[in-house]
Amino acid sequence: MPIAYQAHFDGEKIQLDEPATLPKGAKLLVTVVAGEDEEALRRAWSEQSKRSLSRAYGDDEPEYSREDCL
Repeated sequence: MPIAYQAHFDGEKIQLDEPATLPKGAKLLVTVVAGEDEEALRRAWSEQSKRSLSRAYGDDEPEYSREDCL
């Protein structure tokens, strides 16, 4: 199950902003977000989410009810 952690690049290494225990060899997905302020960060995540959903669901997908998603 994927878990998202906030992190930053200190100029040499990627540093997690919160404690995390990762197993050796854990596969990671790194997303670089441009912009320093909260609003820019929010917009960047929103755009990334839209792109990911577009890849996951095609134009001919069936409609799902709320109950289907629970």
